[in-house]
Amino acid sequence: MMIAAGSLTHLDASGEANMVDVGAKAETERSATAEGYVRMLPETLTRIREGNAKKGDVIGTARLAGIMAAKKTADLIPLCHPLMLTKVAVDITEDAALPGLRVTATAKLTGKTGVEMEALTAVSVACLTIYDMAKAVDKGMEIGGVRLVEKVGGKSGTYRRTES
Repeated sequence: MMIAAGSLTHLDASGEANMVDVGAKAETERSATAEGYVRMLPETLTRIREGNAKKGDVIGTARLAGIMAAKKTADLIPLCHPLMLTKVAVDITEDAALPGLRVTATAKLTGKTGVEMEALTAVSVACLTIYDMAKAVDKGMEIGGVRLVEKVGGKSGTYRRTES
């Protein structure tokens, strides 16, 4: 399937992938929030909640991994700009209905390009870390629902996910 050059910002006139030039853009305050989850057996969730995972503090380690990942997004995702983030927050909450853990990440900066990829990367790596730390007891865990919830700032303005 061919995609018309110009319909995607990272393709030039010849269809080649290139980093977008943001040099002429104005600096604005920008933020993005993403979410995801790790579904697991109820016993796995209990073990994590009680701090009985063999590898240690699952939630604390996953939170730190998510923050670190957001800061490394440009090293992980081709064509992403390295950004001077002013804040990254990762929140991990128990959801008995899954059962499992819900992960939310928010990234902020004042700059020339958005932070959606940083928020999405933080969520993804936090979820992967939860899986890694609990896989010895539950290899059947499911990572899912990784998506952008909101982005604020920049030329395109505000986006908020609405459920259909």
